Amino acid sequence: MFTSATAFHCSKLSTGIDMKHHQRSQETLSVHAGKDDRSIGVVNAIEPSSAFHYFDEQTQLYPRYFNTPNQRIVAEQLAQLEGAEASLVFASGMAAISTTLLSLLAPGDHIVLQEALYGGTDALVRREFDALGIEYTFTDCNERELLAATKPNTKVIYAETPANPLLEIVDLQALAEGARRKQIITVVDNTFATPICQTPIRSGIDIVLHSGTKYLSGHSDLSFGAACTSELLYKRILDKAVLHGGNVNALTCYLIERSIKTLAVRVQRQCENATQIAHALSEMDSVEKVYYPGLKRHPGYEIAASQMSQFGGMLSFTLAEGLSSQDFLQALELITPAMSLGGVESTVTVPALTSHKAMPDEQRRELGIHEGLVRLSVGIENVSELLADITQAIDRTRSGSVPKRRVQVFDAL
Repeated sequence: MFTSATAFHCSKLSTGIDMKHHQRSQETLSVHAGKDDRSIGVVNAIEPSSAFHYFDEQTQLYPRYFNTPNQRIVAEQLAQLEGAEASLVFASGMAAISTTLLSLLAPGDHIVLQEALYGGTDALVRREFDALGIEYTFTDCNERELLAATKPNTKVIYAETPANPLLEIVDLQALAEGARRKQIITVVDNTFATPICQTPIRSGIDIVLHSGTKYLSGHSDLSFGAACTSELLYKRILDKAVLHGGNVNALTCYLIERSIKTLAVRVQRQCENATQIAHALSEMDSVEKVYYPGLKRHPGYEIAASQMSQFGGMLSFTLAEGLSSQDFLQALELITPAMSLGGVESTVTVPALTSHKAMPDEQRRELGIHEGLVRLSVGIENVSELLADITQAIDRTRSGSVPKRRVQVFDAL
């Protein structure tokens, strides 16, 4: 039976952090986790070497084995923040997702996933798993349906909460308990929430994944992913990761480490701003619906309130009938239309044309991911100015006074 960690020791990644740090708050861990006791500086050194002496067993290091100093420092930061025993840092979120799933699944195995998923994850499963002989079932975004869809050969249940892009919520504890009874491994994408808002491992989930390109980076200038888990499952993922070679270079790891130091303060401000904007949008006549778990009318509000310390910096909304989402994006002056999310700057996109473009049209429509749906990643700017920009963009969209600019849509996964 697979069980999640309840104690932190991170022996594979130890750089001298005292065990008492496990008791620290997320704010303090963001700043202090991962400190290398070998360093005499306040900031850890960059060790970019790809070749190390091997006479001492402790220095048998090689980048593709995910064990060089800067990789280990970032892995320890994330493991402590997520309450995991161990962690691996990858070159992208999709590298973390694909490597993790392929380490857990073999031909003849079955995986259950919620339908509302990041488009890249959906595409990975639908485009690759048939050829690999891996069975899969997509189901509604709640723990009851995920558990009900399991079979005797089910090895993994995969969920996102809050989900991209409609912010659905899954009860983590109920999912973990149900899966444990069936001896099924649970995997949760925690990108939208970050470990500042929720820590699924502490709710019993086995593996937590991140597209670190988003909030963990936080400045729209890095690409990486992460998997946080128990020592047992870490070893399985590492074996596959070494073969696939998705490690991160030392300089990127150094920048990730620096970004994580401000994670808590950034996410706090983003959550505060998102809550205000969600409430304001829900009162606007030109907005048909707002998707944000911090609104009491959201169907997942009570579960979110019980398992999240904050409701996150992401929200989606649909404009009233007749208003063009593309015109709205064109009319924005402060908020930037961009495909990614989680940065200090507010960004906005239409998921049907970007993150979920690879999803079949019929599936998108069934899920409610249509071209009128707008996804907003709220940054740390002055919230009054963000609301002013949203309001003027809606007004200009309604009046038809939006200047037309050429927009190139990429097949973004």
